[in-house]
Amino acid sequence: MNQGNRRQIISWCFFDFANSSYSAVISAVVFPVYFVSAIAGGPAGQGDLWWGRAISLSMAFVAITSPFLGGIADYSGKRKRLLFFYTFLCILAVSSFSLLRKGMLLEGFILIVFANIGMEGGLVFYNSFLPEITKSEYQGRVSAWGYAVGYAGSILSLLLVLPLLKNGHYDETWLLVSVFFLIFSLPAFYWLPHDRKNGLPVFVAAVRGGRYSLNTMKEMLKNRQIRKFMLAYFIYEDGVNTIIVFSSIFASVTLKFAAHELILLYIIVQVTALIGAFIMAKPIDTWGPKKVLILSLFAWSFVTITAFFIVSKIHFWILASVAGLGLGTVQASSRAFFTQFIPVDHESEYFGMYSLAGKSSAIMGPLLFGTISSVFGSQRPAILAVSVFFIAGLLIIRNVNGGAPNIDQLDKIS
Repeated sequence: MNQGNRRQIISWCFFDFANSSYSAVISAVVFPVYFVSAIAGGPAGQGDLWWGRAISLSMAFVAITSPFLGGIADYSGKRKRLLFFYTFLCILAVSSFSLLRKGMLLEGFILIVFANIGMEGGLVFYNSFLPEITKSEYQGRVSAWGYAVGYAGSILSLLLVLPLLKNGHYDETWLLVSVFFLIFSLPAFYWLPHDRKNGLPVFVAAVRGGRYSLNTMKEMLKNRQIRKFMLAYFIYEDGVNTIIVFSSIFASVTLKFAAHELILLYIIVQVTALIGAFIMAKPIDTWGPKKVLILSLFAWSFVTITAFFIVSKIHFWILASVAGLGLGTVQASSRAFFTQFIPVDHESEYFGMYSLAGKSSAIMGPLLFGTISSVFGSQRPAILAVSVFFIAGLLIIRNVNGGAPNIDQLDKIS
């Protein structure tokens, strides 16, 4: 089986391994709780509110700029350079977390915004490499491999920071995450396809790329199936992003998980997610991404509704394991589903719109969760509200044509 340039595929997967340190330690497990308790403090729900605002603002910026940056990447040919810029921005911001002290709410808010912009903005260019490094019939499994390797990176990064956290060395934790991200992203910057030398100047590319991205948006919206897919993705991805952002805070505040318990919980989730991603990697291609996506959304609907009623830690451990099995398959099957709609040589623009839907969806979810938690003084109504995103997305995605095992059949989609 020819899977394209193996070194490019491996380096592409290793970038997911690298940024998983941010996803696990900063975005999901340790820093959210640290920000709410050690930096924000204050009344119940106050930290949730400011954390939600920071995530929403950063996602709004990424959402607005993503389609234009996708056009810039294609016209200027500087896709890898832009990936490096956003990655470095994230690494620099995370390392600066070590300067934060209790009560530095504004400074923490600003650094979170910059770090998340760097992380999420870079994914626009990272995702756009997928159709270039492997053939269409293997994109589903390569996409799943990327997520699976990323889960392994999450597990390793959490194990590395665990001794630091047990001794209260939080500043060193943020520095370790930065170094981890830097080192393991280097293969991608070395082996992924090089930038084109005959591209347009950045300013000219920005103007033309921005205009072309708007035209791309119009062309995509003319296709009824793409419209339905993007709407469904916008809705259920909102739920995914919100759960990732607030899961550790919910476990810490509502269920009273200690720091070491949170890490062990997340490691279990990553292990089950890794298992799920590898098990479902081939079915994404053989069954088709649509069937796998529907199964995953069923699982997530069950998880979020059940979480509302859970009062014991042991039950939450079990539920988190179920959630992990569906985490990677939602992301991988969605990405593989979307690649079926992309015309040749328009990967960056289309993935810019894909990012626009995904990141703009992450504006409302965290803001809604933080607001509901603050108003009710409880996170249970907030977690229940998230289930609506998965149920609505599931109902819409069922009516989208496409996502079949045979990609050639997609020529019939209109």
